[in-house]
Amino acid sequence: MKLLVTGAAGFIGMHACARLLQRGHLVLGIDNLSPYYDPALKQARLDRLHAQAGFAFEKLDIADERAMAAVFGAQRFDAVLHLAAQAGVRYSLENPMAYVNSNVAGFLNVIEGCRASGVAHLCYASSSSVYGANTELPFHEGQRVDSPVSLYAATKIANELMARSYAESFGLATTGLRFFTVYGPWGRPDMALFIFTQAILEGRPIRVFNGGDMLRDFTYVDDIVDAVTTLVERPHPGGKGAALARLFNIGRGAPMELMDFVRAIERALGRTAQIEMAPMQQGDVRATYASTDRLREAIGYQPATTVEAGVGRFVDWYREHYASRQGLAA
Repeated sequence: MKLLVTGAAGFIGMHACARLLQRGHLVLGIDNLSPYYDPALKQARLDRLHAQAGFAFEKLDIADERAMAAVFGAQRFDAVLHLAAQAGVRYSLENPMAYVNSNVAGFLNVIEGCRASGVAHLCYASSSSVYGANTELPFHEGQRVDSPVSLYAATKIANELMARSYAESFGLATTGLRFFTVYGPWGRPDMALFIFTQAILEGRPIRVFNGGDMLRDFTYVDDIVDAVTTLVERPHPGGKGAALARLFNIGRGAPMELMDFVRAIERALGRTAQIEMAPMQQGDVRATYASTDRLREAIGYQPATTVEAGVGRFVDWYREHYASRQGLAA
């Protein structure tokens, strides 16, 4: 297959591209290398992909309508994996326009390119954040998602509605991927595992929000990629109208208390964290937990990585990639 992957220099994007290349597909990756977090980390991810056969890369912004139209006009893709987006719940409170430009206008450029060029299947990243103020756990795909608590979540809900409208209007087959708290090697510096690991190694305190009363469905990146690549490779089952717009939770399906996650990091590092308790942050929710029944029925999804093992692999990567350069590896 020939695939377009947006957000190829991102955390999930790099891992997904690497797996697809290993499985013999041709991949064109695009990314704007946004400075939202360390561009050097994004470039290091790209360097790993460039070392694999079948990978090509173009630096461009999905919000650039002409550039995206040119990509779809110049090449034909069997499927598109759309992972590019402005990430981060809390940052959406500070810079809302970045989310509208990337997550709404950018998504429109991608889905319109798929329609115009006859792409058979669009897989795109949604988020567990769409469940917003829902309190019925575990979250399942049939629940209403009309109570977002952040602009980031609202843009992801918009993506799902746009995909449904293109399924209804144009017969475009789409698969939305509601990711739950993804972690692992090459992860984002703005996420808890990275922040906590860095602070503990540097002897700084970590801030634990809502007094530690937080529940998350921590999902290891390899398990995420197993599901994503399977969905991309398999033909969409088809249907009519809205039935063409599928949605799946992709989580571990086994929630963990935040403080238990902190203890797993401490064990992996062999160090004790200095903890500062803090109130709940605006735009955050206390608990997320995925029902993965629909995904298991569709592709036999069965996440295999324990949090203990996954955290250990992240810590090993962090020590090699960052801490050893700063004299913090021990």
